Amino acid sequence: MPNIGIVGAGIAGLQLGLKLRQHDVPVTIYTDKTAAQLASGRLLNSVAHHGPTIQRERELDVHFWPVEEYGYSCHHHYVGGPSPLSFRGDFARWSSAIDYRLYLPRLTKAFEERGGTLEVRMLQAEDIEPIADRHDLLVVAAGRGAFSALFPRRPEYSPYDKPQRVLSVGFYNGITYSEPKGVTISVSPGHGELLEIPMYSAAGFTTALLFENVPGGELEILGRKSYDEDPAGYERLVLDLLAKHHPQTFERVDPASFGLTGPLDILQGALTPTVRQDYAALPNGKYALAIGDVHTVVDPVVGQGANSASHSAWVTGEEILADYALDEEFCKRVAARRADVVLGAAQWTNFMLTPPPEHLLQLFGAMSQDQAVANEFTDNFDYPDRQWRILATPERTREFLARHAKS
Repeated sequence: MPNIGIVGAGIAGLQLGLKLRQHDVPVTIYTDKTAAQLASGRLLNSVAHHGPTIQRERELDVHFWPVEEYGYSCHHHYVGGPSPLSFRGDFARWSSAIDYRLYLPRLTKAFEERGGTLEVRMLQAEDIEPIADRHDLLVVAAGRGAFSALFPRRPEYSPYDKPQRVLSVGFYNGITYSEPKGVTISVSPGHGELLEIPMYSAAGFTTALLFENVPGGELEILGRKSYDEDPAGYERLVLDLLAKHHPQTFERVDPASFGLTGPLDILQGALTPTVRQDYAALPNGKYALAIGDVHTVVDPVVGQGANSASHSAWVTGEEILADYALDEEFCKRVAARRADVVLGAAQWTNFMLTPPPEHLLQLFGAMSQDQAVANEFTDNFDYPDRQWRILATPERTREFLARHAKS
């Protein structure tokens, strides 16, 4: 039986570790923070889990927040401009959003309870070979640090050399949920997007506002201005910009009770979308396999990062269990099996960061007129490979719309 080392205790590392422990495979996860440090720290993200990821949680027996109670059923879309569009698309299976300061510590506890080994320490470049020598396969699931340098950037899937959005995400009180309960995706042309997400955190049910701000636009200040220096001023700024750029969300805000749920419940920054090589040969003749953020960093504009990482972890686990020869042929097979979903998510995300081409605007128009089109587009958040097949070229989008027109 192989011995597996995993660098990183995010969703990819933990779900892979849990899957392997279901089959008694020895697993050690290396991480730089304890579960308690994560739980008490700053907001990590505003991740939503879609249907396939939730199904994997059920199969791993870690679906601790039942989607029927904590989830949501749809996406509400608002596209601003001279002639605004507003429409809803429904999921076939509900999604949910749980604060990762609850989610990751709970999965870490389950991993250890099921016999997994957790080592908490900061790894440096010189640790790569000693760690690799301890295991038959090294799986790298941490997007930052010395280990990411093992996997060169793939330029054909990495069109950007700098961030395309300036990000600000926070958990806020004072916002009534949409009806039916769902995520609102609001677009302010030339300025950015807002994902309003019904979230469950240590504060209970709350709302995440993820502002995806175009550099140079009016909303960029939300990612630049310090909340800590003037909390009340920052919250007033959010209200003013919501009213101007994202009115569908603003109309459900109670200004008197609006505010951040806590001083650590905000995260600002930017990231450069990047796809890296799937695996690397190590000096000892073994291999390191990239999954999660170290393999594909995607902007959160369409909420695919965690779901892509979960898919990659699942495929990796299945292949480890099916073939204990953890050689280059194994790595190639993992890469081939996950390519459609993982690379589809990356390409779809990169596409949505560009100024909208005519065929995307045509698709939005069709969604506002045809519920079946809106539902299929929304349900394809579960299936980014399908979504990319629709959006990849104007011809593909036209054929998709023509098929719906005939049905």
